[in-house]
Parts: sequence; structure tokens; C-alpha cells
Amino acid sequence: MGNQMDKLSHLSYAEVPTVDPNGVDTEEGPRIGVSYIFSNDDDELEDGCAVDGTAKDPNQEEKQYDQRDEVECAVYNRDECIYEKSFKSAGLEVYSPENLLNKCKAGDLVEFVATGQYPHWAVYVGDFQVVHLHRAEVKNSFLTDASQGRRCRIVNDLYKLKALGADMVVQNAMEQVGLKDRELSWRNSECFAAWCRFGKREFKMGGEIRIGKQPYRLKIFMPEKHSHVLEFQSLEDMVMEKRRNDHLGRTAVLRELAAHFSSVEEIKSEPDAD
Repeated sequence: MGNQMDKLSHLSYAEVPTVDPNGVDTEEGPRIGVSYIFSNDDDELEDGCAVDGTAKDPNQEEKQYDQRDEVECAVYNRDECIYEKSFKSAGLEVYSPENLLNKCKAGDLVEFVATGQYPHWAVYVGDFQVVHLHRAEVKNSFLTDASQGRRCRIVNDLYKLKALGADMVVQNAMEQVGLKDRELSWRNSECFAAWCRFGKREFKMGGEIRIGKQPYRLKIFMPEKHSHVLEFQSLEDMVMEKRRNDHLGRTAVLRELAAHFSSVEEIKSEPDAD
């Protein structure tokens, strides 16, 4: 058997395995998330491609980034909150790359965002430059070039982990420049940038053994103070799912969840078979 593995496609929420082996969620119970053990997210699209990988229509107007379509969520490692993105708890305002340069300090984490795209993360290393994982290679680029026209922001406080000193963050990033393809230890730009800042092996591929209980919970905030929880065996898998939601946007994620809840209610309401 060769080393090449087909990329796993993500299941819809209606198809994600539930805690109940009979296929029905309990009302309060979390659901087991998908394992992305052989998968990379589509962090970077080839030039001229739409978000589904097909050729982009040159006559189609680019959607303007809408901050209201961000998915609010929190991540827990057992009972400890290690990540939170909500309009109440974090500054999610975005800037042009030129304006963000006036705010950046060496060691900062930068996130580039655009509607219908995976967020792209980078480490600011000073002198208007960032280090980032881009198309299966760790590169040192000017921040304005790395943005590719996207809006951006500093995201040091999304992860509630203890950061390394700024010099060590920059050193971690710079020492990886030039790594590519099978030399890489990270599945996406977010895992790479977070590893540089926090030094946690859990952000690396295979950094945790996927056995036993699922210690990570991804809590997706929904309207009217409702929420939906998925469980994962590794931080790496959780990041992949969170990024998938960021890519889809709040409207699409809530629509997908609504369809799942509707199908569960239909199953519950069906009379028992003889």
C-alpha cells in the first residue's frame, strides 16, 4: 500500500456520527466530530479559482467581506476554554493590510479573511514581513503580498494559551522558512502560526494520539442563546472543523445545523416499527 492517501471529503452535519450508536442524538449530548487524520483543508486556492476549485467567472462580482457572517464559537479542552471567537469577547474588526502594518508588532498573529475562503494565518516577524504556510510551503513574504487583497486583523487573543516571548515566536517562524510538502508538520496556516506563537505540539500533525475519549469540544453559538457541540480527539481535528465553518460562513453553518436538527426530530417522531 502506498503512502498517498485520498483527501477525505467532509460529511454534512446530518451525516456526522452521533454519540448514540442508533443514530439519534440525545437532546443535550454532544456529537462526535469528523477525524481529519488524512486530510488537509484547502487553505489556499489557485489563482483564478472559485471556492469550490472550479474556474472563477470573470464577470461575477466578488462578494464583499461581511463580518456579521462570522461563526461565533468556543473551544474547550475538557473544562478549560482554550479558544473563543465572539463579537462580545474579541476585537474582530478588520483592516486593510496597509493600515494593519501600523498596529503590528513582531510575534503577532495575523489573520487574513475573505467571504467564501478559508482564513489564512501568518506570523508577523517585523520589517513589514510575515512568515506563513502557503500552498504547501513555509514562506517569508511582505504582509501586503500575503494578504492577496484580503482584509486582515491581529488575532493574538483568540487562543487562550500562554504565548512564548516575541523573539522566540519569530525564531520559530523563521527557522521553518523553506520547508515544503512532506517536510511540513502542519496541515494549514492556522496550525503553523499557532504553533509558532504557543509552541504546543498539539498543533502539529500527529501531535496527539487519537484514542479514548474526545477531550476537545467545539461549541458553535446559535441564535437565542442556543449552541451546538461537537467532540474531537485532537486539537488538530478541531481546528480543521472550525476552519471549515469559517469557510462556509455563519448563514450556511446555521442552515446546515437546522437541517440536521430537523432530520433528528423526524426520526424521533416516527412510530416504532413492528
